[in-house]
Amino acid sequence: MDKVIEVEPVTRLEGHGGLRLVLSDDGKVKDVQFNITSTRFFEKFLEGRYCEHIPRITPRICGICPIPHHIAPTKAVEDAWGVQIPEPAYKLRQLLMNAKQYSSHALHFYALAAPDFLLGPFADPALRNVVHVISKMPDVGAMALKMMDFGQKLCAEIGGKSVHPISAIVGGMKKAMDETARDKFLKQIEDQVEWSKKTVDIGLKVVEDYWDVVANVGVVPTYYAGMTKNGVHDIYEGDIRIVSPDGQKFDYPPQKYLEALGEHIPEHSYATHMYYKPAGYPDGIYRANTLAMINAADKMATPLADEALKAMRAKIGNTPHFTFAYHWARLIELVESIEMIATLLQDPDIVNPDCKTLDVEPREADGVGVVEAPRGLLLYHIFSDADGLCKKANLLVATNHNIAGIEKTLMHVAKQVFEDKALDGLKLPEPWIK
Repeated sequence: MDKVIEVEPVTRLEGHGGLRLVLSDDGKVKDVQFNITSTRFFEKFLEGRYCEHIPRITPRICGICPIPHHIAPTKAVEDAWGVQIPEPAYKLRQLLMNAKQYSSHALHFYALAAPDFLLGPFADPALRNVVHVISKMPDVGAMALKMMDFGQKLCAEIGGKSVHPISAIVGGMKKAMDETARDKFLKQIEDQVEWSKKTVDIGLKVVEDYWDVVANVGVVPTYYAGMTKNGVHDIYEGDIRIVSPDGQKFDYPPQKYLEALGEHIPEHSYATHMYYKPAGYPDGIYRANTLAMINAADKMATPLADEALKAMRAKIGNTPHFTFAYHWARLIELVESIEMIATLLQDPDIVNPDCKTLDVEPREADGVGVVEAPRGLLLYHIFSDADGLCKKANLLVATNHNIAGIEKTLMHVAKQVFEDKALDGLKLPEPWIK
């Protein structure tokens, strides 16, 4: 009789789901499923709504990345109506996006990844959590909480609310940042940069200690989908860049996302959002998220992050396929986000009230808005009628991009664990804490 192993999800936000593993009597892996909760009903919610109201609805899709779900549809409507936003609005949106990136990446590393590494993967699950890490490493725990708190409070200051922002409007931003608030955050930047560096040091120590695992578990070559601006890492705007398993790069404007991600994607279908069919190449599965973004970039946008990228590539190559390298890539993006925040907070445009345009006129057209959410590429395609009502919407969220890549990786690792016994001989370090 088949043995079924099910793992419940940490969260079902944005479709994050559970794992179902099926083993045969002889221990062979028969099936691995990554089951998610559909978010496609939001597309129906939007039909018949004023397009200008959409950015207030879609942040409810996800409590982790509501800000990308606020900015992407705003950009899509602006693309449809031909709206150009003022420079201060562009910089405020960048600041808002990077504040979320910083908070989310710190949360992911310390709350989700660190407990497994610091206590060891076979530690008691009752202890293998962020609360226990904080109790045993109070200095590190305090640092992590201050990093997350800084990012969330900055999101709230610019976005109106930290979780369901209200500040982006078609044509720009509702208001500039208050100078007093800006100065308050600037005073904290030096500490935040130092804590980010310490976080990278912790991450590199983890990579070094677990190198045998990193180099041998879940090494799955795939295509990657990310976003770059003239080849430079960018989470607010740019081209969709597809990277082949051997490192070749293909750029597409956001409006050609169907061509980029596969010309034969059935409308409103999850199942084929995972295939990439570039001319002259065989069918391939692609992955998004942090490693995909790092693999897509020629360089990072800020100096410390670019140095971190060079160090990573010196160790594991220009197009690594190590699944555990997603953690390393996330820390590189963490550093870039705080560097971007530091630069933008010092820019006088952040407090410039000229952050919106009145030159907004609805028209019958469609537009595409793309940003890079903390979990990967996020794309909105919105169709407007002449009165500014939404006729149709197509959303490709980060989790959907990764479905096939996740299942392929899980199948690979499951076979390593249950069939090949490949983990039995791997070297694991002593736990940092008990």
